[in-house]
Amino acid sequence: MGRWYWRRAYALTALALAAALPAGALAAGCGAKSATPNTKELILATTTSVKDSGLLDQVVLPAFKAAHPGISVKTIAVGSGEAIAMGRRGDADVLVVHSPKDEEAFMAAGDGTLRLPIAYNYFTIVGPKSDPAGVAKAAGAADAFKAIADKGATFISRGDKSGTDTKELNLWNLAGLTADPKGEPPGSWYVKSGQGMGETLQIASEKQGYTLTDVATYLSMKHDLQLVPLLKESPDLKNQYDVVIVSQLKHATANAAGAELLAAYLTSPEGQAAIGAYGLDTYGQALFFPDANTLGATAK
Repeated sequence: MGRWYWRRAYALTALALAAALPAGALAAGCGAKSATPNTKELILATTTSVKDSGLLDQVVLPAFKAAHPGISVKTIAVGSGEAIAMGRRGDADVLVVHSPKDEEAFMAAGDGTLRLPIAYNYFTIVGPKSDPAGVAKAAGAADAFKAIADKGATFISRGDKSGTDTKELNLWNLAGLTADPKGEPPGSWYVKSGQGMGETLQIASEKQGYTLTDVATYLSMKHDLQLVPLLKESPDLKNQYDVVIVSQLKHATANAAGAELLAAYLTSPEGQAAIGAYGLDTYGQALFFPDANTLGATAK
């Protein structure tokens, strides 16, 4: 990509950023403390599902490095909950996460300056091919979860406050198994791994249990698993990913300039095309569906 493209992408992101902030807020934030950002390093806190799928290492980071060789990206893959907590503490410059309600709270508290959609895929419920709970016959995810609980079939939960974990707990609530959307269902059949998506899938495979996973991570690992997708692309399983820029107003050392450049790439036509093509050659299907809108129109 030429210099003209990146100047334009940066300018568009800056316009969106300005629209998301009160007049003069960014300048005030930069001058509020003597500390200055390290513009040569960009700390990206991201959900493990994006990392485990290979999208970052195989697509996003190589393209970003080629365009900005002077910026070193340090990736920290954790659950969305921890990634958002890192942003709140100022321990990350930019987030790629999939926990909409937590993201909304992050933005409402002024911890982020810009939140843009970049792609979506679907969660799916995977389990043993024998499907003892009859998940494949369920009308939707909540019905499938109720069937698993009624059967007392082994279910492996991440239990790590990630975006996937938050989605799972909400589905147990919708299924009538918990009174609290953040509560866990009772029973010895419900097992928490406390691990990321890849490790949780491996445990579910070993125990021949069910689990909730994003499609991208499952497809990237399916040849090593004794699990099959049993319920997919149900409306209640849509999985939205956003890029969020951490507020330099709150954290003077935040590398906002680098974060804006990464957001510009992820939402650019080139970045969106690369995201949409990922998986076609290797898995025969796209792992993510790009859904960024025009920069400047999606500030939240």
